Amino acid sequence: MSVKKPIEEGSTSNSLKCPPNKIIFDHEKGEYVCLETGEVIEERIIDERAEWRAFTPEEREKRARTGGPITSTVHDMGFATSIDYSDKDASGRKIIEKKAQLQKLRRWQARTRIQTSIDRNLAQALNELDRISELLNLPTHVREEAARIYRMAVEKGLVRGRSIESVIAAAVYVASRAHRIPRSLDEITKYTRIPRKEIARCYRLLLKELGIRVTAVDPIDFIPRIAHALGLSGEIVKNATEILNKVRNKGITAGKDPAGLAAAAVYIAALQAGEKRTQKEVAHVAGVTEVTVRNRYKEIIEALGLEDRLEE
Repeated sequence: MSVKKPIEEGSTSNSLKCPPNKIIFDHEKGEYVCLETGEVIEERIIDERAEWRAFTPEEREKRARTGGPITSTVHDMGFATSIDYSDKDASGRKIIEKKAQLQKLRRWQARTRIQTSIDRNLAQALNELDRISELLNLPTHVREEAARIYRMAVEKGLVRGRSIESVIAAAVYVASRAHRIPRSLDEITKYTRIPRKEIARCYRLLLKELGIRVTAVDPIDFIPRIAHALGLSGEIVKNATEILNKVRNKGITAGKDPAGLAAAAVYIAALQAGEKRTQKEVAHVAGVTEVTVRNRYKEIIEALGLEDRLEE
């Protein structure tokens, strides 16, 4: 009997009679066996491991016969295969006689991937999603979530009568809000041809029709991004976070732009640490106006009683 792996607790009804740490798996026979009683709890288990061995990442990648993972960011979920555009066969010899036939096969294979109007809609929308996500530097999980939201909108018919760009931009905003990745509507609008008002309208529509609930934007989420763009230290991030927590308890953050509050907190924390940045620099990085930073700055230092301890 080979080295065994413990069975997951509760995987079978019989496993309740045997302590989980006493249940082992026999790879040779495909059975779960109890060490105490010798009872075969489950048999004929299919071994889903690879039949080959690999000792390096390069060797594992070379021997693997599977494709990429399923992803919502491709209109066909990544199921379809594609014919390589290389002009060489499997042996490395150049293709000459079948070259025209191979080009025809590539063309027809590309056509079969997009057959319905929904496929065409998704292909166009997800290309737009890739473009926006790349410009906004969004992580993969946010892209996946935005693609999933857009697919739900297509299934419910919410895209009909609206531009693809406006709905996909709204989906990106919803996904970034849901995962607390600070991206403002103004930032998203900057990289699209759609007015901010139209994206906001589609955003409210997605929330209402798809039953999505997002939390209010936390100004603290903007602090690391602003500080990093200004080249400030981690100590500034910590101090700015503490400043916002203090003013939040005093109730002066309600109804204020989160990016403006974060920018003012970073500006104050930089002044306190002697790493001074101008209000213009901070405002530019945060995507707000210099007037907003100045107003929030005055409100915060007044609430915390810092007027005499700060020198601009």
